[in-house]
Amino acid sequence: MASSFTEHRARAAGGRPWPRTARTLERAFLYVAAIAVAVAIMAPFLWLVISSVASGADLLARPLRWLPTHASFDRYVKIFTSMQPGESAFTFRHALVNSLKVAAGSVGISMAVGVFAAYAFARLRFVGRNALALLFLTTYMLPPIALVIPLYLIMGHLHLRDTVSGLVLIYCSFITPYVIWIMKGYFEAIPVELEEAAMVDGASRIGSLFRVILPLSAPGLVTTFIFSLLLAWDEFLYALIMTSSVNAKTIPVAIAEFSGAHMIDYGMMAAGGVLAALPPVLITLILQKQIISGLTAGAVKG
Repeated sequence: MASSFTEHRARAAGGRPWPRTARTLERAFLYVAAIAVAVAIMAPFLWLVISSVASGADLLARPLRWLPTHASFDRYVKIFTSMQPGESAFTFRHALVNSLKVAAGSVGISMAVGVFAAYAFARLRFVGRNALALLFLTTYMLPPIALVIPLYLIMGHLHLRDTVSGLVLIYCSFITPYVIWIMKGYFEAIPVELEEAAMVDGASRIGSLFRVILPLSAPGLVTTFIFSLLLAWDEFLYALIMTSSVNAKTIPVAIAEFSGAHMIDYGMMAAGGVLAALPPVLITLILQKQIISGLTAGAVKG
């Protein structure tokens, strides 16, 4: 049987292998630490789920009740069945649909435009290339609050306030620079000789992009897609300022509206939070292998 890592480490240091008891304690410590980290990460989401099915009395009880005395899914049923305009549950259901439309539109457009732009910055040589790339980065680094008034006036002149199309246009303005900078790094890491070999075999530049570059950068594409989706899904400031009705309100704004003038509906807020977290979580679980590959693509060379 091959020696353990600790034995190799001890021998390399000129010492004797660790005794079996020490190795067992080391492994136990690692498992305990991993479990502690997992609990710390999952505890807020678990409490969110518990709060979404607990009664109002359980949520306000002192001392705090970690487990509800009577779990109920009435809040979820109310969100999906409420037909009364103006009710928070009715608004949230429409906000969920609006968020799906805004996220799909803004991420789709940003990925399509950003990938081609990133490829141009990575492979083509033209006057002002570096300056233009820095300009895109600068637009992404600007604080959103500094752009609220100009964008509000522009959307008003274009009659795009309180519309899904207006939010898609605004979100593309900061997601596209992000896509460009992330994918530019992935494209630059791919050897140009692979692309040149494809061109020697008769492929055009666009053909080599689709047949060679994009397949090799698939983990980067998936990772960029996920983080771009999170940017669009969780954005709150622009959605709050630019929308005023159920026509375009998104999930973050709808969840905030569960807080009324005289009371806060913690249960409905928790149920909305669970529903808002599900799409990104499910997509991440499905594409987790590609995400890990994309995040570690540049960690090892050779």
